[in-house]
Formats: sequence, C-alpha cells, structure tokens
Amino acid sequence: MKNIKLTVNGTTHELSVKPYATLLDVIREDLGLTGTKEGCGNGECGACTVIIDGKTANSCIVLAVEANGKEITTIEGLSHGEKLHPIQEAFVEVGGMQCGFCTPGMVLSSKTLLDANPNPTEEQIRKGLEGNFCRCTGYTKIIESVKVAAEKIRG
Repeated sequence: MKNIKLTVNGTTHELSVKPYATLLDVIREDLGLTGTKEGCGNGECGACTVIIDGKTANSCIVLAVEANGKEITTIEGLSHGEKLHPIQEAFVEVGGMQCGFCTPGMVLSSKTLLDANPNPTEEQIRKGLEGNFCRCTGYTKIIESVKVAAEKIRG
C-alpha cells in the first residue's frame, strides 16, 4: 500500500492505495464519486476524463500514486450545490446528451477548452473534444452545447 494525498474538487483526501490502483478506481470506489465513468479501460473513449492540475486526463490509465499531490476536478466539482456550471447548463438546454454516459468527459474537456479559449471556432471545439466518444449522437448537439456555453461564460 502507498500513502497519497489528493485534492479532489477542493477537498484534500489522504488515502492508502494499492500501487497499481488507477485514479479512476480511487475516485469511484474510495471517494464515492461516480460521475466519472469507466468505458474502455484503456484511455481511448474519454468517459473517465478528469482535470488534473488544469489539464484533462483519462483517469483509467493514470495510477493513483501518479496523482499524489495533484488538484483533481471531477464532474461533481463543477456545480455549486444546485447551481450548475454554465457548461452543464448549456448541455441541458441544448440537449447535448442522450444516455449521459459520455457527458461528464465531454463537459470536463469543454471546460479545459473554454478555460484556454473562451471563443473557440467549431474546428477548435472538435479538436478540444478529441478522445471523447459518444455512441448516441452525431456530435452536433454537443458542439452546439459548447458554443452556447462559451457565450454564457463570455457573458
């Protein structure tokens, strides 16, 4: 077992984890934050996307010990109580989700994109969402959701 310290959604956690435990496993099983999903298990689908120190990462291929001392944001960390983040609001308003399985990863990837570029082109949105797969939609509503979110954030 290895002792680690993670700050997840603003709360610091000291944990003892197996050296081979993934960050995804720790987030879901040890911290009980189930918004982060396991899809493929090998970093290809984006369902397990989290933000680590401001950058998106596939938590299924990051060892928990590699995240020691890092700031991690999961989908649960975006809203403030009942108040949704503007990106979450836009996904709801526009219908940028269907089954919802990919939505946490899409929203978090959108956040890092909009943090870096509050006025992206459609091509930049597509690039920012690379690695996040949705099996339900043709991505049209997802891209539109990101555009609406960008408008909301810019005011």
